[in-house]
Amino acid sequence: MNLKENINLQRLPKHIAIIMDGNGRWAKQQGMLRAFGHENGTKSVRTTVEACAELGVENLTLYAFSTENWNRPKLEVQTLMKLLVSALRKEIKTLQDNNIKLEAIGNLTTLPKKAYKELHEVIDKTKGNSRMTLTLALSYGSREELLNTVKEISIKVKNNIISPENIEESIINEHLYTRNLPDVDLLIRTSGEQRISNFLLWQIAYAELYFTSVLWPDFTKEHLYEAIIEYQKRERRFGKTSEQLS
Repeated sequence: MNLKENINLQRLPKHIAIIMDGNGRWAKQQGMLRAFGHENGTKSVRTTVEACAELGVENLTLYAFSTENWNRPKLEVQTLMKLLVSALRKEIKTLQDNNIKLEAIGNLTTLPKKAYKELHEVIDKTKGNSRMTLTLALSYGSREELLNTVKEISIKVKNNIISPENIEESIINEHLYTRNLPDVDLLIRTSGEQRISNFLLWQIAYAELYFTSVLWPDFTKEHLYEAIIEYQKRERRFGKTSEQLS
């Protein structure tokens, strides 16, 4: 059965976010080093990005490296950063061929110089693309993002740029890393873990959560289709009753 045919293209999530989990466990199952899992995970990234673009998903955000990931063994962190650089170089053609714009969110200044430079070169080269926006969350932590947002707004209040009475959700949205993105509609996490892990806490307030036991390097287009089909079966009420929606 072709799962793609069961997707209602008129009801696609506008913004899909994915916690790409399970690279290390996948490598362990193969009797290989964790780096081998991360390397194979990049293939699933390409597959997922292309599948989203083909369907017409407007925004895809991938949790590539968290603020907590800096605490991993030094060698693994170095490997991940080298993989990031090589993947950006390899995938520039895929992004251009599919008319995909690359963006990045997080505390990007903490990235190694080489990774930071490569990232911004690809962002610059793809800035005119319009089919889909692919956002990489790198050195990203949602609590840190919210903390920075509070600080920025506080400074503006102190300098009489913003009045406390006028602070509402839209003001907070304007100060987040994701200020140019809509809220997340569908959050997918692979590997069987069922937690958010400090990812887009504000932005997923009304997202549909989808957890799969599939390890990230094994994640295919069909798994993505399954997640979207499940999303389309759900009733999104946003606090209202079913009767109000009908």
